[in-house]
Amino acid sequence: MPRVEQRRTLFKGPKFDFEEVTLARASGERLSRQMIRHPGAVVVVPVLEEAGERSRLVMIRNQRFTLGREMWEFPAGTLEPPEPPQTCAARELEEEAGYAAATVTPLGRFHTTPGMTDELMHAFLARGLRHVGQRLMDDEAIRVEVVELRDALSMIDRAELTDAKSMLALWLAMRVEGLGGMTG
Repeated sequence: MPRVEQRRTLFKGPKFDFEEVTLARASGERLSRQMIRHPGAVVVVPVLEEAGERSRLVMIRNQRFTLGREMWEFPAGTLEPPEPPQTCAARELEEEAGYAAATVTPLGRFHTTPGMTDELMHAFLARGLRHVGQRLMDDEAIRVEVVELRDALSMIDRAELTDAKSMLALWLAMRVEGLGGMTG
């Protein structure tokens, strides 16, 4: 495996940095690669009510300028170091979806795209929701919708829900927490 020899920040942004990394191979050859340095993020599966397959989930329709369209997602956001992931999850749930949770339970963590970033995403399940109203940032255009679990799963089958972090968080909620009757 190549060894990191040098790092150079090409761009320092408010949410992440773009770096050029020089790698040294065992043969002595030098390679130059670019990567995104990310502080980490969270995704939250908010459960409004539970009743097996008829469980109701709070989802968002988020306008993503990178894709030029609106996407179905679960609330998510970037950590603000030294903010703990669980605190960030509760904050993002309130800001994006407008709900406060009685409990925010960790489901697991995963790397989003290790070929280009070191971002580590923490997934959570939120229960005991109470509506408090959205607090969107100026650059956010988010609509909140309540969706039955079975409909969210059908949205994946129809390629309407294509956001990987949301799909994986839903799977973790079903597997780890038994949401919808599925147990692991």
